[in-house]
Amino acid sequence: MPKFTNGHYYSLNQYLHEQFGCKVYKLALSGGFTCPNRDGSLDTRGCIFCSAGGSGEFAADAPSVSQQIEIAKARVSKKISSGKYIAYFQSFTSTYLPTERLENMLAEAVSNESICAVSLATRPDCLPEGVLSIITRFNEIKPIWVELGLQTVNDCTAKYIRRGYATSVYYEAAEKLRSRGINTIVHVILGLPGESREDILSTVRCVGSTADGIKLQLLHVLKGTDLEQEYTAGKFDTLSQEEYIDLICACIEELPENIVIHRLTGDGDKRLLVAPLWSANKKAVLNALNKEINHRHVIQNRRQPAAVPYS
Repeated sequence: MPKFTNGHYYSLNQYLHEQFGCKVYKLALSGGFTCPNRDGSLDTRGCIFCSAGGSGEFAADAPSVSQQIEIAKARVSKKISSGKYIAYFQSFTSTYLPTERLENMLAEAVSNESICAVSLATRPDCLPEGVLSIITRFNEIKPIWVELGLQTVNDCTAKYIRRGYATSVYYEAAEKLRSRGINTIVHVILGLPGESREDILSTVRCVGSTADGIKLQLLHVLKGTDLEQEYTAGKFDTLSQEEYIDLICACIEELPENIVIHRLTGDGDKRLLVAPLWSANKKAVLNALNKEINHRHVIQNRRQPAAVPYS
């Protein structure tokens, strides 16, 4: 088991330092992808919460991966004077493309000396065998992480948010990635309309038994989304800061000690944020989170979750 430098959870910063021995920073990139939830294969509207940019608002704007990397490095130069970088293909579905294009994209990223790993944001239903073979091959050169947008294991909620696949598809994808030794990170949204506390914790327990890392994300209501219309119509409320912090502590208690917590909250484009407005001050939110985590000593109460069978 890892030794926790913060005393409470296995943070991404600690994991990166253990793996690469230096400061590591993520570079948001775009491969010009789309999504089966947008191109008509499943739907044309996208997930109910997804912005027009497909969560890629911070990606560099340049035609080639190499150019994007240099632009993104310049943007964060004041935050990191030395170290390495993760090429993070963040927008839309980064494995939803012809295999030749995926191969060229990964080859360009891993050949850059400053890149120590590549992270691919995708969907569990967009990992056919050809894609998995390419990822596995490049993973032998540099670590390739696959980030899966699960959000919830509740299929009723999944239908409401227009996720477009059954939870069983996630289990199958997670097992395929695990069998190939691919580092798997799973996105979970806290505060989805209609979800109970137990719904959220059930999702977290599932991730704890099937993945290497987790991203815990507060539900953001963004301008121009169908979720904004639901919110404006008064169909649901967003979490308060106090409710969110309490949930985060409960989630940490449900996770095994060796799972890397990549994110405790998110920081979407403030120009698009409708609610909750308190989340715009990410530094204050993280300070409040860490203060409460330290106060509770959550790791002392942590237990190993029961294994969740693949279905």
